[in-house]
Amino acid sequence: QVHLVESGGGLVQAGGSLRLSCAASGSFFNANAVAWYRQPPGKLRELVASLTQGGSTNYADSVKGRFTISRDNAKNTLYLQMRMLKPEDTAVYYCNTDQPQYRSGYTGGYWGQGTQVIVSS
Repeated sequence: QVHLVESGGGLVQAGGSLRLSCAASGSFFNANAVAWYRQPPGKLRELVASLTQGGSTNYADSVKGRFTISRDNAKNTLYLQMRMLKPEDTAVYYCNTDQPQYRSGYTGGYWGQGTQVIVSS
C-alpha cells in the first residue's frame, strides 16, 4: 500500500527557492511515472511536473525552466526543486503517480496531506 508524505513547503518571497520532498513507501516508485501536482486556492488540482521510470520529464508551461523534478531511489524520495518562485506558484503541493484522471483534477483515491507553498510579492 502506498504512503506519501510531502514536506518542504513554506513562506518565501518572490524570486526565492524551495525544495519539496515526497517520502514514499509501498509501490509508488514502481509506477510508470510519478508526478508533482498543486492546487491553488479555489482552483482545480493541476499537474506541475512528471518523471517516468526511464527518466523523461514533463513540466507545465508555467514552471518550465524554473522547476526540476528528480528522484532518489535509495531514499524512496521524490523531489521538486523550485526556483524563481512567483506569487502564482502559491498552492498546496502533492506528489502522486502520474495518471490521466489526476492530470484532469481528480482528487479521489489516495493522496498525502500535501505541503503548503506561499509566495509573497
